[in-house]
Amino acid sequence: MRKGLIERTTHETKIEVELNLDGAGQYDIETGIGFLDHMLEQLSRHSLIDLRVKAVGDTHIDFHHTTEDCALAIGEAFSAALGERRGITRYGAALAPMDETLTRVVLDISGRPYLVWKVSFLRDKLGEMDTELFKEWFQAFAQAGGVTLHVENFYGENNHHIAESAYKALARALRQGIEIDPRKRDDVPSTKGVLGGSL
Repeated sequence: MRKGLIERTTHETKIEVELNLDGAGQYDIETGIGFLDHMLEQLSRHSLIDLRVKAVGDTHIDFHHTTEDCALAIGEAFSAALGERRGITRYGAALAPMDETLTRVVLDISGRPYLVWKVSFLRDKLGEMDTELFKEWFQAFAQAGGVTLHVENFYGENNHHIAESAYKALARALRQGIEIDPRKRDDVPSTKGVLGGSL
């Protein structure tokens, strides 16, 4: 089993993340931010990555630190579970429709973090959560997870649907990228022989 466990403590947040890449999409999420919980539940369910997140943060200020640090911790656990990334398919792509909305995520689990974010929201908030924080979450996850990540919303009117379709598309793309290729189970999927950094 490919598992990662991260405990991240700062003056702003205390976060525990445990994940299993070879899971069944089971989750136990408590971030103190209802909408973020809902998105992480979607991420787990549709990627089949078992995910446990327990977070306590300075939400009396705003949701920024908790949102970003949850993504950093999840990304760190993800990268730890991958190890040398041997045998993985590496690339993933998914389109996720949700009613009137369509979002695409294309990714490379390359060890080289990068985010292309082409998502716009029509409102500043979803419930109590600032919609600008979704980019922060995807940026932090890409950075800590070592993922080149392209997220593009083609169209949509409902802001809930736009956010949720992005997480669902990420989940399905990750599900592809982390899959073990039985033909190359012991190989790093790169002509360089390693993944990560500037190599």
